Amino acid sequence: MLYELSHFLAQYHSGFNVFQYLTLRSILGVLTALSISLIVGPRLIRYLNNYNIGQSVRDDGPESHFSKAGTPTMGGTLILVAIVVSTLLWSDLSSRFVWVVLFVTIGFGVIGWVDDYKKIVYGNSGGLSARSKYFWQSVIGLSAALALFHTAQFPIETQLIVPFIKNILIDLGWMYVVLTYFVIVGSSNAVNLTDGLDGLAILPTVLVGGALGVFAYVTGNINFSGYLGIPYVPGVGEMVIFCGAIVGAGLGFLWFNTYPAQIFMGDVGALSLGAALGVTAVIVRQEIVLFIMGGIFVAETVSVMVQVASFKLTGRRVFRMAPLHHHYELKGWPEPRIIVRFWIITVVLVLVGLASLKVR
Repeated sequence: MLYELSHFLAQYHSGFNVFQYLTLRSILGVLTALSISLIVGPRLIRYLNNYNIGQSVRDDGPESHFSKAGTPTMGGTLILVAIVVSTLLWSDLSSRFVWVVLFVTIGFGVIGWVDDYKKIVYGNSGGLSARSKYFWQSVIGLSAALALFHTAQFPIETQLIVPFIKNILIDLGWMYVVLTYFVIVGSSNAVNLTDGLDGLAILPTVLVGGALGVFAYVTGNINFSGYLGIPYVPGVGEMVIFCGAIVGAGLGFLWFNTYPAQIFMGDVGALSLGAALGVTAVIVRQEIVLFIMGGIFVAETVSVMVQVASFKLTGRRVFRMAPLHHHYELKGWPEPRIIVRFWIITVVLVLVGLASLKVR
């Protein structure tokens, strides 16, 4: 909105042209989302406390989590609002990519909100049934995949880029829809599984989101993409604003979510943020790099899959409890140690992913 306004005002004063620069708008996007989170956060926490909108804790979870019962949840609503408002204010709203990412982020946020609402109303940790949740995730994920596939204007938009190897582009055809679907839905659920300790999921989301913003900027810039030897995708640069909004909103939320947490994001935050990372990676053509940078999310998801498969096939558990962070809790690791070490691993993995820009 403000981008279009500045474009109009530039007719009367050239100084408004500065708002046409992606770098400035991305910085403003970060600051806007951060400000919304920091200003609205305390008010939201008080509201949730007043109405007893608190976290339900699984009976079979670690004993250390029992004290978390009643902590305000559904804080992801704050993240969602901050991201959407910031993106609408500073993005070029004529970009189809902007509307696709907003559709996916809001859609998965609604699914998460319904899930959280059911948990609170019925006072248990079950929430929305797995079948219903997966169905609506599939509807939104497939809709976004089909929209991106049918509106693609250049071959590179539906080709798979292999990182660290130059000039290898795999034409996906209709498999692009399948890949996009699994990346969006898989990423959403992976972040949701990781969101089990105070601040554990939000900082890796911020780090990966920021790195995807770097990929969006260079991929959407014909000069930088040419210098780095990566395919140029026109219009993708506008995703920098959205990624900046994720960074700002996430850091603002971390202010209240850091150990010991004053508020939890709930499924409304985890599902929407995971889907946001997935669809962004698809648009900037870095699905494989997302897999690398989001290694913590992948490890958490794989730990659940391995645990379930092992128990069904052999009757034995590989981990003391899944997802993976619960395994280390039951080994006696203090919660802050697990959180910070997972953060450190994410920093390393994000740097490896960013290295793929030049190492080819």
